Amino acid sequence: MFTYEGIAITWLGHDSYLIEKEPLRIYIDPFKIDNAKTASIVLITHEHFDHCSVEDLQKIVTPQTIIVCPHECMSQMSKIEPADVVLMAPGDTKTVAGVAVTAHPAYNLDKFRDPATKTPFHPPEDGKLGYVLDLGVKLYHAGDTDNIPELAKVHCDLALLPVSGTYVMTAEEAAAAAKVIKPKIAIPMHYGSIVGKEDDATKFKQLLEGTDIQVQILEKG
Repeated sequence: MFTYEGIAITWLGHDSYLIEKEPLRIYIDPFKIDNAKTASIVLITHEHFDHCSVEDLQKIVTPQTIIVCPHECMSQMSKIEPADVVLMAPGDTKTVAGVAVTAHPAYNLDKFRDPATKTPFHPPEDGKLGYVLDLGVKLYHAGDTDNIPELAKVHCDLALLPVSGTYVMTAEEAAAAAKVIKPKIAIPMHYGSIVGKEDDATKFKQLLEGTDIQVQILEKG
């Protein structure tokens, strides 16, 4: 767990986080989580199984939970019973349980499912998301993205950035993205599970040494 100005951030592996600030308990992309706690809010970045896991949602969602997700996740929502489902698209800002949530695009530029046809794993037209949560401190979860031009519009204090390559930014690309976003603290993610190793997180940290960005590598909680 990492605590910053009253916000507790627990990395649950891969792209999954638990964000706690009294009285709220916020999960982002819960996947293969242990020690599940009931959620106030759940944010889902896109429909892939390692981000929109019905099995994990069933562990944490109650009739009081609000789920925030893109339109492509609606089919999975019928399998759980949250208090509300808030649909978002890139550019939207909505207030959820008193928290301002802004949706940013997340997509690939050069990570292809089919190199022959240049079909990306995460096409821009799908409406997959990253989110900025305003908890007094602004926290950005990038989702599965490359270093896309729209990252220049992200303003945050803390940035959770994928670093593994293959489906998302490499460590080098993530470091370049961090220099565009300019958070106070950057936390690497998307490694140690399906793809990527701790070496990717270490390389990301090394690439940002000498900048004003502090890199915090979290132990899985």
